[in-house]
Amino acid sequence: MTRRVFRYVPYVIAQDPTAAPEYTSRCVSGDETDCGAESGARSDPADVEEWQRRHTQDTRHTRYRRTFADYAVLNPVEER
Repeated sequence: MTRRVFRYVPYVIAQDPTAAPEYTSRCVSGDETDCGAESGARSDPADVEEWQRRHTQDTRHTRYRRTFADYAVLNPVEER
């Protein structure tokens, strides 16, 4: 019978510093169906908020679905 040894290796999950996060917004205002207008991916949440303000000025729509996306990396915890 062959024996196997499994070792637990702890990892820390962190945001990948080499990839910028993305922020997006989609207008979900509407009686029957959502408007569906989208901001597109932006690297700064302030840019998405400005897009929402302009869209609200143009359409009077006030409900949005915001999305944040980033990349994560798992790094092994260094033993002391």
